[in-house]
Amino acid sequence: MSVFTIGDTHLSLMTEKPMDIFGGWENYVERLEKNWKKLVKPEDTVVVLGDISWALNYEEALEDFKFLNSLPGRKILIKGNHDFWWQTASKNKKFVEENSLDTIEFVFNNTCVAEDIAVCGTRSWFFETDESDLVLNRELGRMKRSIECAKQTGKEPVLFLHYPPLTTKGKCEQIYQAVIESGVKECYYAHLHGYSISAAYNGTSDGVKFKLVSADSLGFMPYCVRK
Repeated sequence: MSVFTIGDTHLSLMTEKPMDIFGGWENYVERLEKNWKKLVKPEDTVVVLGDISWALNYEEALEDFKFLNSLPGRKILIKGNHDFWWQTASKNKKFVEENSLDTIEFVFNNTCVAEDIAVCGTRSWFFETDESDLVLNRELGRMKRSIECAKQTGKEPVLFLHYPPLTTKGKCEQIYQAVIESGVKECYYAHLHGYSISAAYNGTSDGVKFKLVSADSLGFMPYCVRK
């Protein structure tokens, strides 16, 4: 049983926001489905790092979630900056339960155990994003709570964020320092597309492995975290 990850699926099966107007995104839903089914088995887990659906509410998101649910494996979802459908943990849970989306779970101020790791994470914050200190402190708190929950499981905490804590051009100091001080050894992130992929930091910094896993950076192929 393996653990995979991928971010930025940007599904829009019920909305008018197709990503294939951008270079490299042609037939991306079909490519994602084909690659996913090639790699992921029913007993595996896939952590999806935000920007899951362009939908603005649960009603618009339903077909996208049905598509995800139909793919092999258990899915653990992290919030992205475009996931406007995302609500409270209890409402998200109710949505999937009422619609029999039985392979989908959420990490939101909590953790999910997958094999020998504890999945923790949040949307996070980006140094190029114009948001207030209130938002930054909220995301810091969510990340720290999730990491603490992961540690309490006795499994190895592995951090999954939507926004990158650092790139080759800069870093969000508060998020980055909190990641380093937390003691986690792996951090996977998404958000960067197109020309921005060239600024991704893929490597080890201060003892932590950082890896970009946005869908287009991976060629729409889920990345294996654990075999």
